[in-house]
Amino acid sequence: MTVHKVAVFKPYPFSVGQKINIDAGPRKGDWEVVAVDDKKVTLRCPISGKQFAWTRFCYLVEEKEQAVWPGPE
Repeated sequence: MTVHKVAVFKPYPFSVGQKINIDAGPRKGDWEVVAVDDKKVTLRCPISGKQFAWTRFCYLVEEKEQAVWPGPE
């Protein structure tokens, strides 16, 4: 058996009311979690108020205790 460096990913356990920032990709930006179920997470843009339900997709990179949200563009 050979040994390799392996990246392990786990779905993030979202909670309603949570403020999040997605750092890259088509969903990049600040969001508020407004609903969560086994398959979907619904996020609301704090600027436009628009909501989107997506298949759960995010993975935690870091948590910041004193972050400005929504952040500067």
